Amino acid sequence: MPVAISNDVKISVETYYQNDKVNNTHGNHMFAYRIVIENKSEYTIKLLRRHWNIIDSYEGLSEVDGEGVVGEQPILEPNEKYTYVSGCALISEFGKMSGFYIMQRQIDEKEFIVNIPEFQLIVPYKNN
Repeated sequence: MPVAISNDVKISVETYYQNDKVNNTHGNHMFAYRIVIENKSEYTIKLLRRHWNIIDSYEGLSEVDGEGVVGEQPILEPNEKYTYVSGCALISEFGKMSGFYIMQRQIDEKEFIVNIPEFQLIVPYKNN
């Protein structure tokens, strides 16, 4: 399980291949990922934005920016965790994702970046 800690926030990622969601007519492969965000700091923080770098071995790099995650901008007290599940469709059987969150300390509204560790998106039958 990929894990990264930056600016006192721990990010853990688990991935799952969604073979029941495969669209064989278009060659798409659907992956789900579960992210756990742990606030290891002494401050209350809020997740404002996200940035993803998605690499599909056929299509190359695409970047996605947006507000919050899964429609939310969670606020985490010290030692609190927030978990969400999202997904990514790839044309190929191989890819990877990485990125960062823009967070804000609630006490002084200072913004900071938290890195999301790179994680692989590989169809299980190709992962020998």
